[in-house]
Amino acid sequence: MDKKQGFFSALREEVARGLSPARARRRSAEAAAAAGMALRGGGGEALAPLMEGPDPEGAPGGGGDCGARARREGWGQWVRGQLQLARAPSAVAAAAEAGSAGAARRNDLRLLLGVMGAPLAPVHVCAAEPLPHLSIKDTPIETSSAQYILQQYLAASGGQRLLSSVRNAYAMGKVRMVATEFETGGRVVRNRMAARCAEPGRFVLWQMAPEMWYIELAVGGSKVHAGCNGKLVWRHTPWLGAHAAKGPVRPLRRALQGLDPLTAASMFAGARCIGERKVNGEDCFILKLCADPETLRARSEGLAEIIRHVLFGYFSQKTGLLVHIEDSHLTRIQSTTGGDAVYWETTINSFIEDYRPVEGIMIAHSGRSAVTLFRFGEAAMSHTKTRMEEAWSIEEVAFNVPGLSMDCFIPPTDIKSGSVSETVELPHSEKSKVGLLPCHRAKVAALEKADDNVAWSGALQLGCK
Repeated sequence: MDKKQGFFSALREEVARGLSPARARRRSAEAAAAAGMALRGGGGEALAPLMEGPDPEGAPGGGGDCGARARREGWGQWVRGQLQLARAPSAVAAAAEAGSAGAARRNDLRLLLGVMGAPLAPVHVCAAEPLPHLSIKDTPIETSSAQYILQQYLAASGGQRLLSSVRNAYAMGKVRMVATEFETGGRVVRNRMAARCAEPGRFVLWQMAPEMWYIELAVGGSKVHAGCNGKLVWRHTPWLGAHAAKGPVRPLRRALQGLDPLTAASMFAGARCIGERKVNGEDCFILKLCADPETLRARSEGLAEIIRHVLFGYFSQKTGLLVHIEDSHLTRIQSTTGGDAVYWETTINSFIEDYRPVEGIMIAHSGRSAVTLFRFGEAAMSHTKTRMEEAWSIEEVAFNVPGLSMDCFIPPTDIKSGSVSETVELPHSEKSKVGLLPCHRAKVAALEKADDNVAWSGALQLGCK
């Protein structure tokens, strides 16, 4: 009986050795060692062969059930180790891809905040000055029509008397920003995951008459500050620090988006009525305002020249309220090497919605913007077009807040000497041009034919509701 058990125990050990991947290597190694000893004339003790798999004989309790269990555990550990080694290259590649996506996301965030964070209106206005008296004598029909439309707008917003009684204002809301498309060489990459990749954020806006404002916008872990004390417009970003803006004092464009009716009316005081158009199925009058050459020269600096800045306002014929604004400015950047100049055209289309009365003043509580950044002027294949979108909603609005004083609008003490042109936010380098859509590399993207119409894709339509 003992002999039979010994026979089966030996048989199990032999089967286990046969299943081990090290057996073939061990056989060849033993044969080579034996041949070497024979050539040397034999004698001496040969070294044990090097094994890459688990050694079934080296485990404690090499015989019986304990030995078999130890062999199975050694084999499992060896297989797990091989799998971990196989996974190591893919883990390194995944880490490199994550690092590349993180860098591209930071580039995207910088572009989004630089272009859409705190843009300014085209010209200087003073809301304290009364609007021109409505007159049709010796006045072009385009100008008199614009004055009539603005009078209707002020009446629909709450009335001139009520709006003029506002000494200061406060608004708080949230935003979602995303880069949706990048086009180059006639090919366009669209961000199919725009709704999921959108950067959420919040903002706070303070205003005080005359011409003082301050905004703080935090998106994706970065924060942008901008303000005006009535004499100086400044902005602070994590990548540029605090800088004064070029040109005259101008209001914040975000305030024109249904938050400050009096400033919006003053902005279009010198506009002309150029026609009518439907916006979201609603008939609207179109008012056009162009920045004067003196303002454009003051905003230009060095090799960057602001050629034009045009603002269009769409006023509903039904309600009299401002429902859509579009502004476009063109910048020419001369080459430092004497080559052809490069042109950048930035177009922002903002749809203003959900008007509700706050203390008798009609305030827009939501909206969305579509931004197009177009670079051209060199070879046709080097033209690029980037599209970005923003959706916002207003959570809280208050007027004549007690305790708000001029001290709240003092510029930072670390503002650098000199001023900075608005063109510093344009992606001059080729590296920034290819890193605008972080999601198209790691997630879903498609190459499609470009659509030249500036349109709202609706990716963020429900993001801030």
